[in-house]
Amino acid sequence: MSVIGKIVTLLRGSARELGESIVDANGVRIYEQEIHDARNAIAQAKNDLTGVMAKEMQSARKIERVRTEIERLENLAIEALDKEKPTLAEEVAAQIAEQEAELDRQTQLHADYALQSTRLKDLIKASEAKVREHEREVQMARATESVYKATQSISENITSSGSKLIGAKESLERIKKRHEDLADRMAAADTLDRELGAKALEIKLAEAGIGEDAQRKEKVMERIRARREAATEGKA
Repeated sequence: MSVIGKIVTLLRGSARELGESIVDANGVRIYEQEIHDARNAIAQAKNDLTGVMAKEMQSARKIERVRTEIERLENLAIEALDKEKPTLAEEVAAQIAEQEAELDRQTQLHADYALQSTRLKDLIKASEAKVREHEREVQMARATESVYKATQSISENITSSGSKLIGAKESLERIKKRHEDLADRMAAADTLDRELGAKALEIKLAEAGIGEDAQRKEKVMERIRARREAATEGKA
């Protein structure tokens, strides 16, 4: 094989692989489009069926008109015979023969329309059942594909973002450490304020039981006891 021939074969193989990859990547979408096309074909078939059914109804009316005409002509032929007009009766009989031939044609045509109508109805019913089955299949295929994509995405993210998770954990540890440092600083500031701040002396006096704040509790208890004794004497 010449070099050009090999290149052509390579290009054909690449095009085939590319086409297959495109089909595989869009399999569900293609499937849905095929179902959509089938629905359109069924709708067209239904439209054609209405035309056949209309022809069937028209032929039935034609048959009824021909039968009515045959009956009318037969009555006329009988009347002509009653009036001893055999030649006229024969002319009427000739028309009756033509009408009967037309009746045979219309009867056969009506039977053909009826048969075609029945076949189309059966085909449409079968096609709709198949389309509904395929619609269920494509729903399952789409759901399955979604699950596979989600699973693949999760796996890829976990695999590719391992370092990101480690970095996030380190960031969280730094945040915790910063919060602990902030809490320690606040506690230290409170301790320093208690020891050296403006209220440091009052705090020390209160802890030693000196000053108004130290005696406030005892004064409150004395007032409560006095109210209790007064209430007891009043009841007595």
